[in-house]
Amino acid sequence: MNKNLETFIGCDAEYDEAELVIFGAPFDSTTSFRPGARFGPSAIRHESFGIETYSPYQDEDLTDYKVFDCGDLELCFGSAESALSDIEECAAEILADGKIPLLIGGEHLVTLGSFRAVQKKYPDVHIIHLDAHADLREDYLGARLSHACVIRRCHDIIGDGRIHQFCIRSGEREEFRFAEKHTDMNKFRLEGLVKAMEEIGNKPIYFTIDLDCLDPAYFCGTGTPEAGGISFYELMFAIETVCEGNVVGADINELAPMLDTSGASTALACKVLRELILAILKNKNGGK
Repeated sequence: MNKNLETFIGCDAEYDEAELVIFGAPFDSTTSFRPGARFGPSAIRHESFGIETYSPYQDEDLTDYKVFDCGDLELCFGSAESALSDIEECAAEILADGKIPLLIGGEHLVTLGSFRAVQKKYPDVHIIHLDAHADLREDYLGARLSHACVIRRCHDIIGDGRIHQFCIRSGEREEFRFAEKHTDMNKFRLEGLVKAMEEIGNKPIYFTIDLDCLDPAYFCGTGTPEAGGISFYELMFAIETVCEGNVVGADINELAPMLDTSGASTALACKVLRELILAILKNKNGGK
């Protein structure tokens, strides 16, 4: 893999020495409301130089670890399946080389490509899903590949008992009925997260963060904002809690930078990505 010309701050290691690899999926072709998430990965990289590599929250620094940023994939905007196939191929290569893939979206559908690769390597993987939306529709306006259906498509792969959802506060009635029978849905907040992590134990985890889990008061630069979300500090708690487990793949998604012209949402996304990287690698290495 070739190194990206503009990397996320502090993530400029060589591929061979890296423990974790960042790659972007600038895709938003199934967005159901306001588009623009395709510009999220490049905005996060560019604006990351407005923050520090050091996290006072975790007392860890990106420069203490080896992280490679291979840049954005060139995806076909006209075909969701083609885009997902390219994302899966990239994630599979990273996994085959013994590294952790960390995907930057893009809309939430991109998770499915990365998750397919992770599940093939770790068949007993669990999903921790933070989101305002259930994403459990069977289809959206006839399309089964949509950001409104991504967790339903993941369920098609792994079935009941291994999808744990938090902060959910929006969806069709049928999505909530489906969740009652098939997923571990925890509505509105993060209650139940510690218990879920205890039950998962050391099993592999795919951690997907739709940034609209945050309240729009903190994060308005997203395509489908929903009132009633969590704060940045609550998200920090979730990241540190989940990353104490065996995280083998992760993503953040749904930043649409032009929808918050102040730049505050992009700055927040940068900080979330920094903290996620550090929390994963801190646990893997036992802290620096």
